[in-house]
Amino acid sequence: MSDTLKTAKKRRLIPAVKPSTLLLFACVIVITASFQLANRMDMSSREVHAQAPTPPGQPVSSAVTAADMIERKGEGRLFYTTIKIPAGAETLYLSGSGARPMEDGSCGDMEYQAVNTFTRFKETLAAEGWSMSDIVQVRAFATADEFGVLDFAGFNRGYMQFFGTEENPMKPVRSFVQVADLVNDCWLVEIEIRAARVP
Repeated sequence: MSDTLKTAKKRRLIPAVKPSTLLLFACVIVITASFQLANRMDMSSREVHAQAPTPPGQPVSSAVTAADMIERKGEGRLFYTTIKIPAGAETLYLSGSGARPMEDGSCGDMEYQAVNTFTRFKETLAAEGWSMSDIVQVRAFATADEFGVLDFAGFNRGYMQFFGTEENPMKPVRSFVQVADLVNDCWLVEIEIRAARVP
């Protein structure tokens, strides 16, 4: 058999491929490679963002962390009905306290006493490295004035200067309890607080 005949038979064993088919295969290969490259770049970008440290001079805000980690439910105008503190959170308790007398020696009304007491709580918290936004619970024990009037509205006016404000948008859970009397004859209200934050 001649070399020419052998070559002709070998060529017949290889199926003919149309140029359009070759172009289609090439497009599939290019598209697949593009998807794989894009996927790798996306994964690399996620890893960079996940591992990126906080820039120097920009510490993570404790208020933001508390808002994210401490669960608050049932928000009302003045307080929440439920606050859930996660395991591992730091807590700080401040004993019950009342207002100091005014400059003229008088006791002051309910609003004054609430403002004076919360102001001193704010100072105490700051000295310990905490803030009013860390407060998660307020308990107030109040008594009527000499006219027999329990000034609940006055307490709220003082309270609202410290919670749910532009400076401190956070609000705690809260109790306001009327009692017959308080140990200090000048006090109309005694307040205690609990604070919590996620390290």
